[in-house]
Amino acid sequence: MALLPILHFPDPRLRTKAKPILEVTDQIRTLAADMLETMYAAPGVGLAATQVNQHIELIVIDVSETKDQPMVFINAKITPLTEELVPYEEGCLSVPEYTDSVNRPARIRIEALDLDGKAVKIDADGLLAVCIQHEMDHLSGKLFVDYLSPLKRQRIKDKLVKREREKVRVR
Repeated sequence: MALLPILHFPDPRLRTKAKPILEVTDQIRTLAADMLETMYAAPGVGLAATQVNQHIELIVIDVSETKDQPMVFINAKITPLTEELVPYEEGCLSVPEYTDSVNRPARIRIEALDLDGKAVKIDADGLLAVCIQHEMDHLSGKLFVDYLSPLKRQRIKDKLVKREREKVRVR
């Protein structure tokens, strides 16, 4: 297993739309394992393949307190199960050190393939529902900052760009 570099906003590669996975292979299973290792090390509760510059429909999630309940979803589709939107304070490994409230459907259904290529269907609410929707957004080239006002989004972008410049100068 290997730790993968995570792309940071405003990297344009984060806007790339992911393509469906045609076959669940050992290469896909290895990527999923590497993504889980990367997510745990970051630390985070979810990671989309887009965030590690792999533009395929693959997300990994573990919202458990003990970090021992990994979930892998391939070619997922989500359906809201309610019109009720709930606010949730979201952060993102691609937008480090920033959080903000985002409104999302309170309950969803996800239908996907697992690492064995078998169909799975899960109804989710709470943190799991938020995390699934957040990671699915990445596969469409969308980030949680896109839900914020243009002014907030620009401020975050400016600060992250400045931080990256300062890192380069220090090296």
